[in-house]
Order: sequence, then structure tokens, then C-alpha cells
Amino acid sequence: MRPIRAFGLASLGALAGFVAAAVIVKRAVPAFGDEQSDAVALAAIFDGTKLESRATSFRGGSLLAWFGGVDLDLRKAMLAPEAHLSVHALFGGVSIRVPPNWRLESKLHVLLGGVDVPASTPATTTVATLTLDGLALFGGIAVRARVADD
Repeated sequence: MRPIRAFGLASLGALAGFVAAAVIVKRAVPAFGDEQSDAVALAAIFDGTKLESRATSFRGGSLLAWFGGVDLDLRKAMLAPEAHLSVHALFGGVSIRVPPNWRLESKLHVLLGGVDVPASTPATTTVATLTLDGLALFGGIAVRARVADD
């Protein structure tokens, strides 16, 4: 009976620690960006957030999903040269939709999670590139190249 009680108390303590850390991080991490913004910082901590971008020169930004989910739709955005998006999923998920003509360069790392980024066409001088870097830790990052719905 003692080992079960000890495990229960340790689990309760760990959960309380995660909640306290999430509250601190949620206040400390600034979130900004709307559908017209050229740069975004989206954070979903114990919740979810969704953004459909219509930026005229999307430069990138950051996405953080911690026990939550981020859904970013870039199919109606225009990509700036050398755009960079930092993506982190910790026990959460990130979904990014891009137009099929964008070139993607993935520098994403995975630890007991998953990353799904479609293979891009070879680099040409006329195609802008979206570079993705970050980490999926017990979480998932999925990028889908699809035509925008009208």
C-alpha cells in the first residue's frame, strides 16, 4: 500500500509542478500576431489557438504548444525571402498548412514524438523558402501542403 500511496503523491506533485510552470510560462511568453501580421508568436499552453494568415510578406515567428495545440494556416499568405519559423511541441501538437508551391526546409528535431514535413522540390532562385526549426518532445508537428479552400 505504501508504494501506491508514494506513487500517487509523486504524481500529484508532478502535476502541480506542470500546472505552476505552465502558468508562469503563459504569462512570460508574449503572444502576438493576427491574420495580417508578417510575423507571429503563438503559444498554446493547456489550450488551443488557431490563425489563418493573410500576410503580404510572411517572415515567420514562433509557435509553442505545451499540452495544447496550434493550428496555423498559411495558404493565403505570401512568403517573404528567407522566412523562418521556430516550432516547439511539448506534449502537444502543431499543425501548419502551406501552399504546395512553397519550398520547405526542415531542421526539426524529435524526441519520443513525431514530425511530418513533406519533401520539397529542389531549390531554385525564384522560389522563397520557409525554414522550420525546433523540437517535438512527446508531441507532434505536421506540415501539410494543400491548395487554399475558396
